[in-house]
Amino acid sequence: MRYFIELAYNGTRLCGWQRQPNAPSVQQTIEDVFSMMLRQPVEITGCGRTDTGVHAQQYFAHFDFDDKFPKNFLDRADKLVGKDIALRQIMAVNNEAHARFDATSRSYEYHISFQKSPFFSETAWFFTQKDQLDFEKMQKTADLLRGYSEFAPFCKTHSDAQTMRCAVTRSEWIFSENGAVFHISANRFLRGMVRLIVGACVNVGLGQITIDDVKKALDNQEPLKKSYSVPPTGLFLTDIRYPFFNLK
Repeated sequence: MRYFIELAYNGTRLCGWQRQPNAPSVQQTIEDVFSMMLRQPVEITGCGRTDTGVHAQQYFAHFDFDDKFPKNFLDRADKLVGKDIALRQIMAVNNEAHARFDATSRSYEYHISFQKSPFFSETAWFFTQKDQLDFEKMQKTADLLRGYSEFAPFCKTHSDAQTMRCAVTRSEWIFSENGAVFHISANRFLRGMVRLIVGACVNVGLGQITIDDVKKALDNQEPLKKSYSVPPTGLFLTDIRYPFFNLK
């Protein structure tokens, strides 16, 4: 049978979702625990890759298993994966269901803190130039995205993506006295896309590039004249939607 697992993780001490040869990843941690507890090799397929330092408030993966789970399997596994990963639930699904390819929508948030805090140092980008930012121009830059269907300017170089097409349904900044959060939703994302978009918004807000520069890059599907990928610290995958269930 095929199962979906819902989880969350703090990516600070992990090298991202995907298994790596010389660093701990979310995938490796869970696969090792499941394989040990179920006494057979378990391969887990995630809903997408997240880079080193990126977090997930909600993440889904699938795996196949044809026997009975041990008693209190999820609770025991949750303890063994360590403090940076939380296993929420396991759900039986159709054997053809796929955590990556069946996702219809993904949402991310990027958190910026204008105030130094020891409590948010792992989960927000501490930004010291708040007074130099033009919030209105940052939002206008974000508004541009919903008018385009291809996003080559916001894809890391050497990407293996077959297409640059994404259907962006939300692109919005929410500002407060102590920080800002960028919200974006789409059917899919390119490698490094959200961090590059946030970087472009910040550069426009600082006056280092213009909204017209961003528009020109999108019109021509060419790199920005000044591209910036913000640190992974503030990035969260927050919501994944599937046609066969709806979890909040």
